[in-house]
Amino acid sequence: MAYLSNFSEHLAKSIYEDKVLQRPEVPKRILVTGGAGFLGSHLCGLLLEAGHQVICADNFSTGLRQNVEPLKRFDNFRLIAHNIVEPIDLAIDEIYNLACPASPPHYQADPIHTTKTCVLGSLNMLELAARHGARILQASTSEIYGDPQVHPQVESYWGNVNPFGPRSCYDEGKRCAETLFFDFHRTRQVEIKVVRIFNTYGPRMRPDDGRVVSNFIVQALKGEDITIYGDGSQTRSFCFVDDLIDGFVRVMASPASLTGPINLGNPGEFTIGELAEQVVGLTGSRSRIVYRPLPVDDPRQRRPDISLAERELGWRPRIDLAAGLAQTIGHFDTLLARTDGELMEVA
Repeated sequence: MAYLSNFSEHLAKSIYEDKVLQRPEVPKRILVTGGAGFLGSHLCGLLLEAGHQVICADNFSTGLRQNVEPLKRFDNFRLIAHNIVEPIDLAIDEIYNLACPASPPHYQADPIHTTKTCVLGSLNMLELAARHGARILQASTSEIYGDPQVHPQVESYWGNVNPFGPRSCYDEGKRCAETLFFDFHRTRQVEIKVVRIFNTYGPRMRPDDGRVVSNFIVQALKGEDITIYGDGSQTRSFCFVDDLIDGFVRVMASPASLTGPINLGNPGEFTIGELAEQVVGLTGSRSRIVYRPLPVDDPRQRRPDISLAERELGWRPRIDLAAGLAQTIGHFDTLLARTDGELMEVA
């Protein structure tokens, strides 16, 4: 499994042993939107290793060609430049709809387009699924819950979301996307899967991603001040990318009756201050920790209740934070040494 991370071979083996991801007699044609992104490229690699035909669609607003360049060695891989805000017609069996900027700096850079991607993009992918009788998975988000008043967050919780704040383009866009998915399921019998992703990190994150794990690691490796927004007492749960991709394929392979929404994330809860201390310790950095005002609508607590995933999928994260951070630090250390932090596109 040459394209997967150091942990992935073990995880992929467990998926095969559980008969979740089987090598097909007839490969499925699978569309992964946002397939050149952080999550999408890992998913494409696993599906290709399993023997499926994979079509990766990306408009490269945040995805990188270098993420999928190694996948061109597979004869059953196809890369197309496409923005899902525009319709497309492809003969496919499954769709993983991952297309959308996921970090606040990226989705707030063009909030109107973010909303279009969430809503019009989902509509186009659902129409495609309905046309070809394909099963479709929506990469939703824990941001559905907003600044939660229920802790940990369960799928039945409706959330506490600001409908017109700077994060609303993403939060409300994803909420509307879920509405569309369930309406297509009810009215047109489309087989849907909706997963709510909690904070995920790992190799192939961009150094300018803007989320807390990548920010802290890049700052520590550069010897810059580590910036904590707020007093550091707010909490998050951090799921390593391999565990999340494991969850994706298990959800997609589950019975049609399991539509979701279903939480995928690591229930281990850490304060932002604790995360900063771990990063400093693992990098051996002498960076100082500094504090800045908390951004508008930044959630105070975030932790998934994964009882449903455990019960229905036999899924639980396997990679602890220290091990996952070490792998991610290695990725950024190599990237920064090679490029001085600049992102390199592969033509």
